[in-house]
Parts: sequence; structure tokens; C-alpha cells
Amino acid sequence: MPQAHRTTPARIPQVAVLVDTSRSYGRDIVRGVRRYVAEHGPWSIYLEPRDLRSRFPDWLKDWPGDGILSRTVDAALLRQLKATKLPVIELRTTVLPHSFPFVGMDNSIVGTRVAEHLRNRGFQRFACYQDTSEAFFEERCTFFVKTLRAHGFDCSVFKSSRRLRWDEHQHALSEWLVSLEKPVGVFAVNDQLGFWLLDAARRAGISVPEEVAVVGAENDNMLCDTASPPLSSVRLRGQAVGYEAARLLDAWMKKQRIPRPAEQHLLAPGDIVVRQSSDIVAVEDPRIAAALRFIRQHATEQIDVARVARETALSRSVLERRMKTFIGRSPGEEINRIRFAAVEKLLVETDLTLDAIAARCGFTHPQYMAEAFRKRAGMTPGEFRKRRAL
Repeated sequence: MPQAHRTTPARIPQVAVLVDTSRSYGRDIVRGVRRYVAEHGPWSIYLEPRDLRSRFPDWLKDWPGDGILSRTVDAALLRQLKATKLPVIELRTTVLPHSFPFVGMDNSIVGTRVAEHLRNRGFQRFACYQDTSEAFFEERCTFFVKTLRAHGFDCSVFKSSRRLRWDEHQHALSEWLVSLEKPVGVFAVNDQLGFWLLDAARRAGISVPEEVAVVGAENDNMLCDTASPPLSSVRLRGQAVGYEAARLLDAWMKKQRIPRPAEQHLLAPGDIVVRQSSDIVAVEDPRIAAALRFIRQHATEQIDVARVARETALSRSVLERRMKTFIGRSPGEEINRIRFAAVEKLLVETDLTLDAIAARCGFTHPQYMAEAFRKRAGMTPGEFRKRRAL
């Protein structure tokens, strides 16, 4: 009996993923790569548990692979990556000199978003705890301060010192926190610093979030959930970064598109995951604080300004005037801000229809919600959902 003819299987691209898996962001990047490969692969992927200081695998020097995705911490690794002469997508550094395309978060938006979050909580005093070891940490702080100054607020900055022992550093950090006029909203430019900041506040007997509210960045679950109290943090969209990096590398390996040297693909971060460290309304007028709490709790229930005024035993005109004074927005503007934030969250995190989202977010007419959303965001809800996927 004649044997069936066996076709030679198509060659599968070989890709090395040199991404630190010790933190949530790196693991999310790997998940994004996995999703791209599930949709457009297959790939043969080299992957191992790594941290940022893990070595360059020696065997990659002569590896007949097709591409590399890397989060690079030093110049030595960059030189080793360049020596492979393979397509490389960089996922961490834009400061060390290299010609690789870069995919990552837009850190200017990270700093701006935290400033807006703390202002929306009613804070009038601000501070930033900065890590000077990386330029992207400094960029987060710079835009945090810049956003606040544009609204007429000053900002104290404490710079982390790597020269001090941890206990000495914590003592200096505690002294800085004690010196700040309170209540104050503080941005720690990454979750490690946020964790240390909460420890320093506890050492100094400072209550969080009543006296000092703290927001970190990166939303590392281990650090945020272990912190006392749990740390609010900006969610970095690691899965979106991994997916986009894999898409760019795939096109490069197939020679469908050769990236320009050092071109950058910056993605907007996700929302702030609010935990206990910043879950407070910091307005010194108790009735306006009560109004803000009521709006936060009930904005998606079709409340109106008259209802807020009744709940706080204030006339509508007094409520309007005092809210403008304390947070720069009218009650109606604050209700809409909360509602549209809820719309954004549901667009990103669910597959609900616009009709269902409108009902959940306090809008009587889905068409009105969609048009108002387009005017606020500069894009339709569908376009927003597509851009913010992952």
C-alpha cells in the first residue's frame, strides 16, 4: 500500500522573551505576548523566570533565532542584544543609547493622571516621592508637578537616596512627611516607593489617608496588597505593551515593516486602582466633603444637583459656589465626571452594549451618552474600547 505523502511543516519563528517576571508589569507583558501569539502564531518562545538584573543567556550569542523582546537594565545587555544582529524590541529603557524600537507606557500621562486623581479627591497640598535612578521615574514626577503648577499648586519633592541604608532612608523620609502641611496628597513614582512611604508614615504616627493620601504607579499586586494600608496605584497596561511589541516584532520578522531606528510606541496607562491609601475626600468643609462622598456613591443612579443639595442641607447656589471654590467644578460637572469615568471603565473591562452601559451609569438615553462621550474623549465609545483593549 503506498505511503501518504508527508508535507514539510512550515518553519515556526523562534523568539526569545527576556522580560523580568518578578513584578506584575513584566508578567502582564508576557501575557500580552501570549495573547498575540495565540491569535497570530504559532511561535517557538524561549522564556524563563527573570528579574531586571538577570544575565544575558550566553547561548543567544550564536542563536539562529528570529527576534528578541527585551526589558533592558544596563548598557552591557544592550551591547549583547545588538551583537545578535536580530530584530529586537526594547520594552524598558529609552535613556541608554540604542537604536531598537521601543514599546512602553507614556509616563507623562502617569504623572498627570495621579495629579488629577488627588485634585479630584479635594486635596490642596501635594508632594512627590521621586526615584532618580531612572529617567522615566523622573518624567512621572515632572509631569505630576507640572500639572499641579498649571492649576496654581506647589509641590514638595523628596528624592530617594540609594546611598543611605534602608533604616536611615526611612528616618529621613519620616522627617519629610512630618514637615509637610496636612492634609496632603503624595505621589510615589513607583509602588516600591509607595510601600516605603506608607511604612515611613506609620513610623511617624501619621494617619493614612486622613493626613497623608498616597498613590503609587505600576499596580504591582504583591506590593499594593501587602502595604498597610493597601496602596492605590496607576495600572500600567502591560498586556497591551506585550501585544503591541509582539505585533511590531512579527511584522519586522516577516519584513512587512522595518521600524525606524529608536522609534517609540507609547501607550496610555490604565486607570488608578483605588485602595485605602487614597480613598478619602480631603475637603475641609464638612458639607462639601459630604456632597462629594454622596456624588461618588450615587452618581450612576440618575441623581441631580437638587438631590445633592437636599442631602447636604445646602441651597443649590451655596452648594455650587462652595464646590467651585474647593474643587474647581460644579456639582453637575462632578456628577458627569464620575459617570463618564464609570462609562470608560465598563467599555474597557466588559463587553456590555452601549444601552447596558448607559443604564448602569445613570444615563436615560444611550444616544445622548454616546454623543457626550465623543465630545469629551474626542472619539466614539467604540473607538475608545478598541484603543484601550488589554
